[in-house]
Amino acid sequence: MAVLADKSLGNKKAGRKKWLNLWPALFVGPHLLLFVIFFLIPSVFGIYISFTDWDLFTAPEFVGFDNYKTILFDQDSSFHSQFYTGLENTFLFVLFAVPVCVVVPLFIAVALSAKPKWNRMFQSLFYLPSLFAISAVMIIWQFLLSVSYGPLANYFNISTNMLDNQPNAWIALVIVTVWWTIGGNMVIYLAALNGVPKDLMEAADLDGAGAVSKFIKVTLPSIKYQILFTTVMTTIAQFNVYGQPLMLTGGGPTDSTHVLLMYIQENAFGSGFSIAGISAAMAIMLGLCIMVVSAIQFYLLRDKD
Repeated sequence: MAVLADKSLGNKKAGRKKWLNLWPALFVGPHLLLFVIFFLIPSVFGIYISFTDWDLFTAPEFVGFDNYKTILFDQDSSFHSQFYTGLENTFLFVLFAVPVCVVVPLFIAVALSAKPKWNRMFQSLFYLPSLFAISAVMIIWQFLLSVSYGPLANYFNISTNMLDNQPNAWIALVIVTVWWTIGGNMVIYLAALNGVPKDLMEAADLDGAGAVSKFIKVTLPSIKYQILFTTVMTTIAQFNVYGQPLMLTGGGPTDSTHVLLMYIQENAFGSGFSIAGISAAMAIMLGLCIMVVSAIQFYLLRDKD
C-alpha cells in the first residue's frame, strides 16, 4: 500500500509539474500567434511580392530583382525619382524630428522630477496628446495654422500660409510631431529618473557640483539605456511618418515633404492601377534603411565598458 501511495503521489507531482510548465506557453502563446499572423506572415509575403509584378487582382508574376533595379538604378523611370525623393524627405524628417523628440521630453521630465508637487498634473497634460488619433491631431493643427481663421495667424498677423514654403513646412511638421508624441518618452524618462541612485546625487552635492554638472555626470550616465531605447524607437517611428505630411502639407510645397510611405501607398492603392511589386520593393528598402540606422545607433550609444 505504501508503494502504491508513493507512486500515486509521484504521479500527482509529475502532473503538477507538467501543468506548471504549460503556464509560459499560455502567456506567450497569444502574443506569438498575433506576431505570426500580423507581422511575420505579412513580412514574408511582402518580401515575395517585391520580386513580382502584381496588380492586386491577377496572379503575381515573378520578375526577380527587376523592381529593385528599377527603383535603385533606372534613372528614366518615375519610380526611381519617387524612391529617392521620398527617401530623402523621410531622412530629412528623421534628422529634424528625432533629436527634438528625444531631448525635449528629457528636459521636461527633469523639470517635473525637480518639482514633484506638480508632477502628476503636468505629466497628464503632456501625455494627453499621445492618446489622440493622427487624424484628430491634424485637424486640430490645421485649424491652428489656418490663415483664414486660425488663432496663430490672427495673433501674429500672418497673411501667408506658412505650409506653402520651406523651411516653415518642416518646422510645422516637427512641432506637430513633438506635440503629439512627447508623452511616451517623457514617461520613460520620469521612471528612469526615479531610479537614479540618491547616494550619487548626495556625493555630488558634497563635492559642490552644480545642477548642470550633476545632470551631465550623474543623471545622464544613470539613464543611458533608457536614452538608447527612446532614441532607437523614436527613429523607427519617425521613419514610418505618413499621416502628418499627408494631412497637413499634402506632400508640398512642390513635393518637398512627400515622404516615401506616401509614394508606397499611392503606387499600391492610390492610383488607377496598382504596382504592388514596386511598392513592396520600396517598403523593403525602407525597412533595410531602418535596420541599418538602428544598428548604427546601437553601436554608437552602446556601453563601451
